[in-house]
Formats: sequence, C-alpha cells, structure tokens
Amino acid sequence: MMREKNNLSKIIIEEAKKNKENLIKFMRDLIAIPGESCQEKEVILRIKEEMEKVGFDKIIIDKMGNIIGKIGKGKKIIAMDAHIDTVGIGSKSEWKFDPYKGKIEKDIIYGRGASDQRAGMVSMVYGAKIIKDLNLFDDFTLYIVGSVQEEDCDGLCWQYIIKEDKIKPDCVVITEPTNLNIYRGHRGRMEISVTTKGISCHGSAPERGKNAIYMMTKIIAELERLNEKLRTDKFLGKGTLAVTYIDCKTPSLCAVPNECYIHIDRRLTKGETKETAIREIKGAIKRAGIKEAEVNVLKYEKPSYKGLIYPTEKYYPTWVLEENHPLCKSAVETYNEIFKKEPKIDKWTFSTNGVATMGIFKIPTIGFGPANEIYAHTVNDQVPVEHLIKAAAFYALFPVKYVELNK
Repeated sequence: MMREKNNLSKIIIEEAKKNKENLIKFMRDLIAIPGESCQEKEVILRIKEEMEKVGFDKIIIDKMGNIIGKIGKGKKIIAMDAHIDTVGIGSKSEWKFDPYKGKIEKDIIYGRGASDQRAGMVSMVYGAKIIKDLNLFDDFTLYIVGSVQEEDCDGLCWQYIIKEDKIKPDCVVITEPTNLNIYRGHRGRMEISVTTKGISCHGSAPERGKNAIYMMTKIIAELERLNEKLRTDKFLGKGTLAVTYIDCKTPSLCAVPNECYIHIDRRLTKGETKETAIREIKGAIKRAGIKEAEVNVLKYEKPSYKGLIYPTEKYYPTWVLEENHPLCKSAVETYNEIFKKEPKIDKWTFSTNGVATMGIFKIPTIGFGPANEIYAHTVNDQVPVEHLIKAAAFYALFPVKYVELNK
C-alpha cells in the first residue's frame, strides 16, 4: 500500500468509520457487564470474543486475569493498555439512566466504565483490526492489553505482566481518557496510615487515660498545614495531602479510645518521593508533640478474580515523559496526520498504570484516549461515538509512525 501521509491517514479514518456500528455494539456490550476490581472475569471473556472475531494472531489470559492480544512479529515491541475494571455505581438513585444498559443518545454512549476506561479498550481492538485489514504491518509487534485491578491498585497488573509474563515493551500507550489529547505524565501517589496509641479508661474519668483521638486531632491539624507547604511543579502542579478516613478502637462508647487510625491520600509531584513524603509526615507528628504514633505505607494484597495474590506496596511513582522524547514526537506526528492540527499536550489529574510502566520500569509511556476524564467515576459517565472512531484511527496509525520515527 502507498503510504503518503494524506492518503494513508484518510484511508485509515474511512476504515474506522466503516466500523462505527461494531464499535458501538462492543462499547454497549462492555458497559452492560459489571466488572469492579477483582470481579472482571465476564468482561475479559467478552473482550476475548471480540479479539477472536477481528482476528488477533494470539490471545492469552494470564494467571492474574489480564487479557493480552498480539498482532505482528516485528522487532519494535509496542503495547497499548486499557484497564477494564470499573468503580462501583454508588447510589443508583443518583443516575438518570441505567448505568449498565449502555444508553445511546445523540451519538453519545452512557454508562459505568464508558469513559474510565472501556472506551479505550474498544478503540484499541478496532485499531488492531484496521492494521490487519489494511495490512499496515511494519517492523513492530503490537500487544493490546486489557488489564485488571487498576481501580484498586494502579500499576499492579503491569508489574505482573513485566515480571511474570516477561513482556517488556519498547513503549506503552495508556488509553485512559484524555479527551483525544496527548498526555505525557501525572503525579504519583501513596496510601499512608498514621496510628496513635493511647491509654483507655472509663469515660467518666478521662484524666485517668490518654485519648488517642485527641492525640490524632493535633496531628491532623499539622497535616492540614503541611498540605499548604508542599512542592509545586510547573507542569504537574502541586503535591497534595488529604486525610480521607478516620477510625478508632475503644472498649466501649463509655470508654476513652486507646487507638486512632487515619488514612492519608498523598499525591506526589515531580521531585517528591516515598522517602520525602514519609519524612514530612513524621515531621508534622513531631511538631504536634506526639511521640506515640506509627507511620506506614500500606500494602495491597487482594486476590484477583483468578484467585492470584500479588502483594505490592501502595507507592505509585510520579512519571513525566519529556516533550522532546521520540515517543512523544511519534504521538504528535500521528495526531497531526489523523486530526490535521496540533495536539494539546497535557497530563492527567488522576493516576494510571503508567506508575508501573514508566514510574517503576522506566519504559517510555504516553497517553491518548477517547472520552473526557471529567466524567470518570461520575453518574454522567459517557463517551462520544466520534471519539471511539477517531481513537481507533489513531491506534491504527501510531505503530506505523513509531517505527518510521524510531529506526
């Protein structure tokens, strides 16, 4: 096939449009299957069915439960990732439509997981189909990954894929929602606990004990002040700290609590690390005048839907791909040819599997996905059909451009 820029991109877009009804059906089918973290089995099986339908060269479901479809056999190893688990729906009464029906209205598809992030999965599968149908193969092998447990523990799936499945790509495209923009990083995060230990006594004589809640309130006040002083980065923005949960242990409601626990959501900007974050929290505890407090980075040890437990620390490193990196240039070149304009280059507000691919393993990672992240985890979860089509075209052209620009 002739590969002049205008001709090839136009042919790919037309091919993507031909698959409109297939994209819609696949999207609605996925929305109709509930699949929160650790409960993704039926979603994975539906994806497998679609991969078989479009003719992937190889399809595996690994021992964790991730589905990995492969096409091509070239030297450049490219991976595209969509986590296919979702958060829950919360109170169904808050939804104006059935979150599991895949309502379509004015070419917008609604339902849980539409934006975050089964739309990416749908467009990836059909991007691969376009590559096969148009014979766009070059010196690349493309892995299309539907990953599990991301909402519970972002990056865990890719720790498993790289360490246990022994797949280590040259680059990764994260298909979380970017509103069809190019994203090149985001803040990292940590989940941290602080526990105070007091002395219980009867509530009628509190002076006989040491109230663990009172101890914790002093720490919380210092943590609130600490949040205002955290580091800022020009691109990623400010690091943040939020106390998101509090609990206590007490022998009775008539007794002084002997233990209090808080959960901290810590977002890490560029230059902040696990070590600096812990040191800052310990400093806040010291300023509060509390000696009996423990600080811990939490661990994730839930079994996948296949029963596999793959423990990891809840530290998810910050990552940023430099704007002049060859991968970023490849994404920009692909965007230019598909959209005939310059892209907006930005970052996610939330965290993605990039914390593992680039944050831990230093594999160059970029983001491009259908849907707008403002709808993620909301009762207005949605994706425009046009986004599914355009994203499929982008995913079909990207491997070709990446090989051309990275020989």
